[in-house]
Amino acid sequence: MIKKFLVIGNPIQHSLSPDLHNYWIKKNKINASYEKKLLQENELKKFISDIEEENIHGANITVPFKNKIIPLLDSLTSEADRSQSVNTIYKVKNKIIGDNTDIDGFKIALEKTKQTIENKTALILGAGGVVSSIIIALKKLKIDKIFITNRTEKKATEIKKTFSDVEIIKWGEIIDFDIIINATSVGLDKADVIKLDYEKISKDKFFYDVIYNPKETNFLKEAKKFGGKTENGKTMFLYQAQKAFFIWHGVLPKIDTEAINLLNL
Repeated sequence: MIKKFLVIGNPIQHSLSPDLHNYWIKKNKINASYEKKLLQENELKKFISDIEEENIHGANITVPFKNKIIPLLDSLTSEADRSQSVNTIYKVKNKIIGDNTDIDGFKIALEKTKQTIENKTALILGAGGVVSSIIIALKKLKIDKIFITNRTEKKATEIKKTFSDVEIIKWGEIIDFDIIINATSVGLDKADVIKLDYEKISKDKFFYDVIYNPKETNFLKEAKKFGGKTENGKTMFLYQAQKAFFIWHGVLPKIDTEAINLLNL
């Protein structure tokens, strides 16, 4: 029997997860397939039933369902529980488990940039499902201070309930920081623009975008234009996927040149 795996989200067309997972499945001679599926929120229950009935054997969860899926699960791993964010689902002993591989993915990605994180200040744009994972990873890397800003302040306030030392600033306000992270979906569309005064802030600052497709969002283009150091979400994507693959298949796939080139990022 071919085991079936999915990535679900809305939007989902940008996801390159099937390309990567199917490459690893073939490379490791595993009898499985991996597809992407656009879902509406009211379809999540049916999706979980399909995992219970083993019509689907595991899934990745992306925007905007990383928090919304939690009430439908039987239990969470410690990382998923701490972040209240799930990006990987699997079934063990008739229980549907939610896990979080974004934390490690983001942490490894930052370590590979060779940027100094310890004792620095970070500004996170957005308050969606991935933000708590980013906060935990930054804390593991001994960041000194984290600010978050979101267009609707209510969502940022929710995050502060879990991470009381995080400071909320008004959307559009700019503070002094070392690292700025775009954790919004603004940039998935090539025309998307985040309005910042790049000329004032870009020089020597580090700009990170969790978006990996397109490979250079306007956020990164503008930052680069004014002397900012930039990085997209490709490495985070690769390492969170590697960990999810291991959870499902018990095989740690190689992040080789072929896997990286396959994504054309």
